[in-house]
Amino acid sequence: MTPVRPEFTPDSSLSRAEMEQLQRDLAAEAVFEDDLGFDPIAISATASDSTQTTLGGSVSENESAAPVVAGVDQAFAADGQQAVSAIVVSRGGEVIERVHAVEPTEIPYIPGLLSFREGGAILSAFEELTADPDLAVVDGSGRIHFRQAGIATHIGVMLDLPAIGVAKNLLCGTPRESLDGYLREGERVAIEADDGVTAPAGTVIGHAYQSRQYDTPEKRHVNPLYVSPGHRVSAATATDIVGLLCAGYKLPEPTRLADQFADEVKAEVSD
Repeated sequence: MTPVRPEFTPDSSLSRAEMEQLQRDLAAEAVFEDDLGFDPIAISATASDSTQTTLGGSVSENESAAPVVAGVDQAFAADGQQAVSAIVVSRGGEVIERVHAVEPTEIPYIPGLLSFREGGAILSAFEELTADPDLAVVDGSGRIHFRQAGIATHIGVMLDLPAIGVAKNLLCGTPRESLDGYLREGERVAIEADDGVTAPAGTVIGHAYQSRQYDTPEKRHVNPLYVSPGHRVSAATATDIVGLLCAGYKLPEPTRLADQFADEVKAEVSD
């Protein structure tokens, strides 16, 4: 899978001002409304009980009608000089392909500029795919970003692929309600643009989503995920889809599997 908008390729040799301008230009091309090409209800995190399949094997008729979802996650070699991007592609909950790429890291982590550190490895991994994904679920932010151009948006726009960002920490924006209290499993709280985001103030740029939680607030609580649209999906639908993809775990199944695969590759690279 190759980029359709190569002009937005994340170039780590750019100055910080140039990187930020590229992100603003990219955000102007992003679509934060539903243009998925499939029914979100068809999303599944678990395989059909009627068919037992393995990687590369056949799938049932129902599974073949399900959208193809690519989970994307990153890791770093022990020396920190190489980025590992892992993609696990599934359909109807069955893994149909796994690919990875390893690229040198040329800049340190800078909040808001993650795609210039990790984007090259992600794009290289997508080029290895033979499957044609309908959706990418990326470990990182989408529209919850200072310039509305997190790594999920960057990848989504470049590939013109519906994309969702799922982050473990809130990069920017203001929760509509306090997140200090106890959120029940399945609850969501809108994240609104504030003075630190280029979107108009009050725009819903994503949600804090409580994918898993203990039954009572007296026990240790689970932190929410921060879900935001990357490209061709709305904030509400992005969170709905993540809810459907969580299969008994905190993380959605596509990125959980990609995280495991990234760790496998990292161990090999670091040896």
